[in-house]
Amino acid sequence: MEATCGEIGNKSSPKPHVGFLASPGMGHITPLFELALRLVTQHNFQVTFLVITTDSTAAQYNYLHATPHPDLHIVDLPPADMSGLLFEDMKVLTRLCVIVQESIRSLRSVLLSGLNNRPKLQAFIIDIFCTGVFDTCKDLSIPVYSFFTASTILLAFSLYLPTMDREVEGEFVDLPEPINVPGCNRIRTQDLLNQVRNRKIDEYKWYLMHVSRLSMATGIFVNTWHDLEPEWLKGIKNEQFFVDIPTPPVYPIGPLTKRIESASDENADVKEVMTWLDRQPKDSVLFVALGSGGTLTNLQLTELALGLELSQQRFILVTRTPSDSAFAAFFTVGVDSDDPRAYLPDGFVERTKEVGLVVSSWAPQVVVLNHPSTGAFLSHCGWNSTLESIKHGVPMIGWPLYAEQRMNATMLSDEIGVAVKMPVVGEGGETVVVGRKEIEQVVRAVMEGEEGRKLRRRVKELEASARQTLSCGGPSYETLAGVAESWKRQGCAMTTRSCMEPG
Repeated sequence: MEATCGEIGNKSSPKPHVGFLASPGMGHITPLFELALRLVTQHNFQVTFLVITTDSTAAQYNYLHATPHPDLHIVDLPPADMSGLLFEDMKVLTRLCVIVQESIRSLRSVLLSGLNNRPKLQAFIIDIFCTGVFDTCKDLSIPVYSFFTASTILLAFSLYLPTMDREVEGEFVDLPEPINVPGCNRIRTQDLLNQVRNRKIDEYKWYLMHVSRLSMATGIFVNTWHDLEPEWLKGIKNEQFFVDIPTPPVYPIGPLTKRIESASDENADVKEVMTWLDRQPKDSVLFVALGSGGTLTNLQLTELALGLELSQQRFILVTRTPSDSAFAAFFTVGVDSDDPRAYLPDGFVERTKEVGLVVSSWAPQVVVLNHPSTGAFLSHCGWNSTLESIKHGVPMIGWPLYAEQRMNATMLSDEIGVAVKMPVVGEGGETVVVGRKEIEQVVRAVMEGEEGRKLRRRVKELEASARQTLSCGGPSYETLAGVAESWKRQGCAMTTRSCMEPG
């Protein structure tokens, strides 16, 4: 459990007020909401958390309302009229950006309404796909901070992308050498995120537009800490290229991850998973979950299942209906009700029932990773899942699917040393089917071999580092405390009431 300094601030003074806005999807909402909770519970703030309701899910609603607090106000933006704007075959990022663009048209009136007579906002915190609010907030004299909820490797690349767009001819994936991000490590072209692999598509144009606006932020929060990504943080801070952009101050305040869900008897799904885990030996279970939106093809899911069976290791397998799209479940998290037997290999569930548990669509991920029986995590390497795994001392098998997950998987295996990559990416950057025998070998190596023991030692070091950085006096805690203190001073300057020093 993280040690904290408790609530900091003068409780006799008006509490400073900060606003938040995240784009749809649990991967975007979770870190911003966890930051909001820290400001409320540890730094004596009040927060208004604005929610884009279009395409929201029950999982999103339940998460946002699970921790009520009198100083945390959740406000739904008026639903936007999306008729004629969204199409069935629209790519995820394009769909997300259109939803955000239309939803924030009401932001000015919401902010001008006074947010139920609460004090003026000292700051407004957004994620990378909400940069359309900069002009509105500038007109209202509200400083905007960007919370970059992905890795620092992606932040560095994103800050460099507008320069690449101006200077590089043709496609980035066709470059003969890895990409040299100034002052940082090189990025293989095979690992580039989907959105920049084809410069002609709408997703590329949307992504370029948003990252080009990062320099408009007053500051950039990033969900990481120095011990995890030292080279990338140092490069952004010290390299002249980033100074010249100019890059706003970058504040590493992570790892901010989802709170441990209550494993109460009221939730039958959670109870089943926990009861099964409680019967397993320490570090013996491989947890297989590919994120809130990830899906595999029918062929790849079959090979994965049979590879797990061949490995003879204990496992929890979270499954979704197969799809040719790797992110088919992005906007439908938690709603896949199909029986896994309908798409898993015939007899698989029955043959593996002594060593495996198959769960449809969703499992309490943080609870599973926190359980002593969990020995490894086969993950898509989304950043939230990555931080959750490291924070709980669980090594990973990387199975990247989309977005920047290939970058993350390579960094986790080659730089940080907490993961082994499954060979799902071909030399040309294409997705390849991994066969059952190869899956068996990788799983055995991590669960039983020296390679797995080495990963486990390294991830335990970072687990301790994560705990320390978030504790009172730790770097991430103090970084956030410093920014929070500047907002408090700003609030004092804006009011005619006497403001005392925090005590």
